[in-house]
Amino acid sequence: MGTPQKFVSIMEEALLLEILKKKLAFFSGGKDRRSGLILTIPLSSDHSNVDEISVTLNYLLSIPSEKCKSRGFTVIVDGRKASWNLVKTVVLMLQNVIPAEVSLVCVVKPDDFWDKKFTHFCFWKEKNRLGFEVILVSANKLSRYIEPCQLTDEFGGHLKHNHMDWVTKRMSFEKFDRDSRMLLAEMSCIINAAKNTSQPNTALTEKGLTGDPETIMENGRQLTQELQVGGEGGPREDVIGLSIEGESTASGRVSDILEALHTKHTECRELCRQQSRMLRIEDLRQKITEVVNWFEGPGTDMLKDQRGIGNSIRATQAMQQKHEEIENLYTEWFAVYVDLGQQIGSSLTSAEEDCTGELRTLQERLNEVCYRHATRLEYRQRLLHAATSFHSLVQELSQQLDGLLGLLCSDVLMADGGVAQQNLRLLEEKLQAVDGVWQGLQEQGRNLLDLLAQPPAHEAWHRGDAGGHDDETETTAHVQEILDDMALRKKRCEDMVDVRKLKLLQIIQVLKCEDDAAQAVEWLTELHEALVGRHVALGVGLAEAESLQDKHTKCHDVAQSTYEYGRELLQASVLMRKSLRYSGKVSGDALPRLTRAWKQFSTASDERSQRLQMARLFHTAADKVLEVQEGGGEGAARDCSDDDRPERDGLAEAEALGNTLLERLSMPVVYPDGTERFFGSLDELAGSADNVREKLQQLAELRTSQDRHTALS
Repeated sequence: MGTPQKFVSIMEEALLLEILKKKLAFFSGGKDRRSGLILTIPLSSDHSNVDEISVTLNYLLSIPSEKCKSRGFTVIVDGRKASWNLVKTVVLMLQNVIPAEVSLVCVVKPDDFWDKKFTHFCFWKEKNRLGFEVILVSANKLSRYIEPCQLTDEFGGHLKHNHMDWVTKRMSFEKFDRDSRMLLAEMSCIINAAKNTSQPNTALTEKGLTGDPETIMENGRQLTQELQVGGEGGPREDVIGLSIEGESTASGRVSDILEALHTKHTECRELCRQQSRMLRIEDLRQKITEVVNWFEGPGTDMLKDQRGIGNSIRATQAMQQKHEEIENLYTEWFAVYVDLGQQIGSSLTSAEEDCTGELRTLQERLNEVCYRHATRLEYRQRLLHAATSFHSLVQELSQQLDGLLGLLCSDVLMADGGVAQQNLRLLEEKLQAVDGVWQGLQEQGRNLLDLLAQPPAHEAWHRGDAGGHDDETETTAHVQEILDDMALRKKRCEDMVDVRKLKLLQIIQVLKCEDDAAQAVEWLTELHEALVGRHVALGVGLAEAESLQDKHTKCHDVAQSTYEYGRELLQASVLMRKSLRYSGKVSGDALPRLTRAWKQFSTASDERSQRLQMARLFHTAADKVLEVQEGGGEGAARDCSDDDRPERDGLAEAEALGNTLLERLSMPVVYPDGTERFFGSLDELAGSADNVREKLQQLAELRTSQDRHTALS
């Protein structure tokens, strides 16, 4: 069974399909009595294009195998709807298309048409040149030459033929056959190339095939089903392939091709899979080598250049910024490392045993290098972070110590104790802040020293780089030196703080003494004002006068104690100022003011005390005289006429005391500086004087009574 490969490659498949659909010629599947194929050419005046007929004949006659062609063909030229010239042209064309395979040409003539003699004469004349016999026959007599079962219904036969179905399936068969041959050839090339090379080749993949094997095989399976089923009037599979006994049918041919495709595809796919695996491993090897080379080359060089921690916060921050730039570069390569790890894991899952060992070796090498560098990066980042915190705390502590030292070096000039207390609190707060920063610095320093003492032991540049070890030793000594220096500065400041705190406390004590003395002056002044302004009453009687005198005595004693305490405070303040050499808030008039306040108070107090004493004496004398008078009655009055001199003397004394007291109440207090001031208001003085006058009135009445009795006696 042949396939018109060359023909189809010349003609466009779409154009050929359109010509075949016109049914200019066809194989119905019928056979003559010699088992030769019957070729039917239904001529028509509507389809008189000889070139298209030639194309159709060339295509159809390219389908049968050589063995089938050797049995010859019987050609039925249906000229019932065509002109004689067209029939003649087609018959002559057969000589060129089928040189020796035509056994018999049956020209089906129309009824009562064409001149028999003329037509017989023409074909008889051309018989020797044509090489085959041509007979004219009517359609109803065609069965004389061909069995009716081998004729289609156009010629009164019983053979079913669906030309459009045949064209469709024939085109499908040819397309499948053509695609399969091309695919088999391509897969054979891939297989041969894969077997002849031991190195992975990117070209040896199924992606280079022009068609999808699975799609083509699925098309073949569908075609097989279509060929084996066939519908009413549809073509039989031997018509599609035009096979004879002993040859494969079209469905058999498709099955053979499918089997060949499956076998070849399986082999090709396995070889391509091996090639793909080899390519993946080679690609992984190259990528891993690239990553490892970068880590061991530029990466290692960059990390080697990053040594030390800087001697200041600015230098450390610059190093940290440079390290972040290096980390950014490393991040890109670590991303490649993660991707490679996933690829290796996927390859290990699907790889065969002969590749597993190599993959694991590559994975271990990659993991070891990346882990080592990641550890180094993390260590460097932690070291720089600790160094940044350390230098930051050093700078902060240094600034606080400088501020504290500046405060300690300033002159202590406090206007009052509140300012001194505020300075003392400020000093203590600054000292507490220094202690807090110092504790943080010590802790951060220990962390930094621990990091410097425990670098990543597995790093190659640490194991073999003596310079790196020297740098770490120098850095450790530098950190320890900074800690010792800051500790010494802190100790000096603390000693100065202790001295300043003691001085502040003494100054506070000085100011407290002076404030207390000033308070004593203020209290004595207020007490003096209260004494002069409100303490006017002398009492109505002896008991009240004695009670007022006792209270006044106590008040005087308290005032005197206050004065003496204030004087002692001022004396102590003078001594402490001299010892402290403190000249702030000098109050040289404190002692004179205290003395003046005491003299004013004591003067008024003495005057008040004398008046109370005179009032007490007056009430004692007056009450004694009046009591005697009240106890003796008239008898006593008579007796007194006999010897009344003592009573008269007591009465005279009481009256004298009362008058003296009244005179004293009317006089102001004269202070040492010559100033004068009256006790209380005029109303209050008048009230006290009225009490005295009332008792003097009683004494006067008693004197009048005595005088009358004396006169009567």
